[in-house]
Amino acid sequence: MKVISTVNNVTTPTKSLNGQQISIQVLERAMILLDELARQSEPVALKNLAKATGLHTSTTHRILNDLVVGRYVERVDSGLYRLGMRLLELGSLVKGRLNVRAAAIEPMHDLHKLTGQTVNLSLQQGDEIVYVERSWSESSGMQVVRAIGGHAPLHLTSTGKLFLSVWEPRQVRAYVMRTGLAGATRNSITQIDALERELALVRRHGYARDNEELELGVRCLAAGIYDDTGKLLAGLSLSAPAERMHDEWIPLLLKTAGEISATLGYGG
Repeated sequence: MKVISTVNNVTTPTKSLNGQQISIQVLERAMILLDELARQSEPVALKNLAKATGLHTSTTHRILNDLVVGRYVERVDSGLYRLGMRLLELGSLVKGRLNVRAAAIEPMHDLHKLTGQTVNLSLQQGDEIVYVERSWSESSGMQVVRAIGGHAPLHLTSTGKLFLSVWEPRQVRAYVMRTGLAGATRNSITQIDALERELALVRRHGYARDNEELELGVRCLAAGIYDDTGKLLAGLSLSAPAERMHDEWIPLLLKTAGEISATLGYGG
């Protein structure tokens, strides 16, 4: 396993990890150490990790200390290390995101058949939502503008409002500071007072609306999908031309989101 050197503070990319280039040396070395720990069934001594990875003992010790602080590695005894619980937490998040898509596909198709409108599954990614699945047809009467993998700001979308509604007030204020609540249409919410009132409605009713705030002529309704711990994992939304949206669909949307949540172990 090749370990690169730094000359004049410039790190040269290598191909030491799965044939891919890693341009930041310390990240490459941290990944090498994590991979080595993953190969071991028992805690490993510092000197053995250094020997197996080809890293200097002092370098190995320094990187491991930082990984311990981040809980990616656990120090179980003097000089003995193993993978930390943070990796399990991250793995559970990834697993949940994969499971929610698989659990949602069939119910989404059923909801589309009942309403004739576009059904979206979206996840939070930073200050945006990302569309990960969709059920629609030409009869929906609406062209799909944002393809699967597309992004949109939280405050401009019905699903995004679901995620904002479960945040602490300080987190919402920080979001406002980061984004400036930039608008996309004349209906967009661009003031924090209006956003807070909207989020209060979301918490009260259990679903969220997008009233032509992202795209003129398009309205959306969204309900949350939860895991077995009650954590909001995703949003299930109905999108329709503004003149076609009906509140009669809200119970169907909530029922479908509830069914998907139940599949994921939610008992709420």
